[in-house]
Amino acid sequence: MIKPPKRYPSSEVKLREHEAGGLFSTCRELEGPFCDYLSSQYNKPVYLTEPVLPEPSPKDRLDKKGANWLQQYKTCRELEGPFCDYLSSQYNKPVYLTGPVLPEPSPKDRLDKKGANWLQQYKPGSVLFYAFGSQLILEKDQFQKLVLGIELTNLPFLIALKPPSDVKTIEEALSEGFEERTKGKGIVCGDFVPQIWILSHSSIGCFVSHCGFGSMWEYLMSDCEVVLVPKLGDQILNTRLLANELKVALEVERDENGWFTKENLCNTIKSVMDEGSELGELIKKNHVKWKETLTRPGFMSGYIEEFINDLHNL
Repeated sequence: MIKPPKRYPSSEVKLREHEAGGLFSTCRELEGPFCDYLSSQYNKPVYLTEPVLPEPSPKDRLDKKGANWLQQYKTCRELEGPFCDYLSSQYNKPVYLTGPVLPEPSPKDRLDKKGANWLQQYKPGSVLFYAFGSQLILEKDQFQKLVLGIELTNLPFLIALKPPSDVKTIEEALSEGFEERTKGKGIVCGDFVPQIWILSHSSIGCFVSHCGFGSMWEYLMSDCEVVLVPKLGDQILNTRLLANELKVALEVERDENGWFTKENLCNTIKSVMDEGSELGELIKKNHVKWKETLTRPGFMSGYIEEFINDLHNL
């Protein structure tokens, strides 16, 4: 995936040299056609850990015909149609799409009163929201670069990250003097936050994300802009799709070893936040178009209904 193969639908959605080496160790915990594809491209085996699942009842299984040729993905043709067609041609099997199938936000997970009041004090589109999902854990030096890059923007912020791997609490990971310098300007927490509710708040102007599957779709259906700092395999390809192919996001620039500076993070955020930025305006314009597409009435339910009909017709 460093050099896209023939008939691959994009010259932008690919890996860089420093990313490909780390992908194999990541893919050992993943399954699917992408692992098979990487194995064939690099002529190396990809070993997968298989989850221990209860044996399905025979009556619940697809018949032999269906099991042999069914490919199903949680995406939509509008966003990733050419890639779905490519997979279909590579495996000589049809591809069925369900849409992203995102859970409905639960009222019990709404932002609490304290958090809502804190956000409410800021003008629309002025706050940075920084979250990397529930699985990704950074090392301490990476964590500090991210947090210091946020501080450099001089904008109010809400950071929700798990403590780095070598410390027990978020407070231990913060650089010396950070809390004093940013007192009253931001919140740093290591606990669960209702991301979808936060993204829908009018004060949020920029979402700094790892571009995991759920975060990617939640961003596309929100009003804020996004800066991407991917870490692992699918996050990297999601990022290239949004930033390079669709031009609805910006990725933080890194060196050949995959490292970025706090200055690079700050400058990338300002590129989408500053009024009058041509690049920021282009991204906002493209984002609006995609949000209108994905949130139009019947869009998501239509994919589910079509997928169910396809299964009945197998």
